Amino acid sequence: MRMPASLRYALSRPFTVFTLLIAAKFYMTSAVVFGNVGFNPLLSSLPSAWLAFGLIEALASKRKLTAYWSVNLIYTCIYFAVVMYYKYFGIIVTYHALAQVGQVTEVKGSVFQLMHPYFLLIFIDLLAIVGLWLWSKRFRLWAAEAGRPGIGHRAFFAALAAGMLAVSLTQVLSNRGIVNELKQAERMGVINYEAYAILASGMKETVDPDTVTREAVQRLKGIRPAADPVGWGAAEGRNIIFLQLEAFQNIMLDLRVDGQEVTPVLNGLKREGLYFPRFYQQVGAGNTSDSEYTANTSLYTPPAGAASAVYAGKALPSLPKLLEAMGYETMTFHTNDVNFWNRDQLYQALGFNRYYDSSFFKDEDWVHFGSSDEVLYRKTVEELARYDAQGAKFYAALVSMSGHHPFNLPPRKNKMKLPERFNDTFVGDYIRSQNYADFALGQFVDRLKAAGLWEKSMIVIYGDHMGMPIYSLTKDDRRLLEGLLKRPYDYTGMLNIPLIIVAPGA
Repeated sequence: MRMPASLRYALSRPFTVFTLLIAAKFYMTSAVVFGNVGFNPLLSSLPSAWLAFGLIEALASKRKLTAYWSVNLIYTCIYFAVVMYYKYFGIIVTYHALAQVGQVTEVKGSVFQLMHPYFLLIFIDLLAIVGLWLWSKRFRLWAAEAGRPGIGHRAFFAALAAGMLAVSLTQVLSNRGIVNELKQAERMGVINYEAYAILASGMKETVDPDTVTREAVQRLKGIRPAADPVGWGAAEGRNIIFLQLEAFQNIMLDLRVDGQEVTPVLNGLKREGLYFPRFYQQVGAGNTSDSEYTANTSLYTPPAGAASAVYAGKALPSLPKLLEAMGYETMTFHTNDVNFWNRDQLYQALGFNRYYDSSFFKDEDWVHFGSSDEVLYRKTVEELARYDAQGAKFYAALVSMSGHHPFNLPPRKNKMKLPERFNDTFVGDYIRSQNYADFALGQFVDRLKAAGLWEKSMIVIYGDHMGMPIYSLTKDDRRLLEGLLKRPYDYTGMLNIPLIIVAPGA
């Protein structure tokens, strides 16, 4: 049966071709992010695409195909970023996070680990169009013919663009009250949601800071401070050491694999000190650097953007400043470059006296992005012992890094022999990484004791954020993990991180 000429003509127009391409890409995005490949997600995505395409048809007479290709490229990059960001963070990326795209080269191993080959299919049409333009005369003629619209054609598509703008505004305004950002993006359409995120960021109402007092917060929470708090002053006058464990989740504590303890050192410390099992991550777009911010300020991270970027150049109320006023030297140790995630500006805002980064640790025993945890702990203790010898009290904040995503430790760092079923699995790599982190922590404890600092210090150990996102685990990995846990691995378990406070002899 021969296709009607009018239909054949419509299907050969750039408007139709690029509509089908964008629809296919949105279907892929919707399947990964929303788990929904029905008709409704398509309806929510088309208005923003037709708005752009309508403007092209109404306004462009030359290089129309270039305009279509450019819009296609922009939409494709947004969809790809949404998929990749969701696979790790479980939320929709916005321009705030995209502004930090320069950090990607530092974590390219994590990006490649999350990237399924079929994700790259989203770019294949862009390359195909370039190839056809370069090598097909017939394709170039088709593109040239598409660029000669009449007045009626322009008027029709101008009206279409105006109509799609009205539909897009309706989608945004009718769904802006939705709290769940995933559902909000699904209802608005991803492109409309991204535009709304940009516009809404400048319309947020601010609160008078004078109304946010400790008493007001306690009243809101229904908290009545105890007259004689348990443990008050028990560690008075001690050095303070904060140890932030990279991507360490609470489920690792007391976990055994075929009889082997994954974290024997931490298990011992939680029995010796105070252990808080119902402790949860409080990070935003900045992840590890956000955890440093929250741990040192007791403040929530900003609703959009990394704290290290949002609060750069500002003066923050912080633990380092409080302790400096009490005569403490304040410092932070991290084996990566201090410029990563604007840490140099974050540390200045927090009021640390000094920082130690890759320029101090050099490239010794390199793992992932810097020197290993073993080097971090050895050289840190040497510095702390120097301060102690001078009679100085100190507050030291350490950020471990060897347990970083994608958890593919060099073989020389594997301290645990896992059963064969864990070979070449994400869960197996995560367990090995956190077992190594625990091993290195044991060396840190031993070095503190040898330097005479253990009994003089209070040590606070906590995880910074999740390491095994539910959204990126395969069915096999999830089955392996739940077999170890003897329970379902849920969202709450994913966000649960440990907090341990040890004050030897107190």
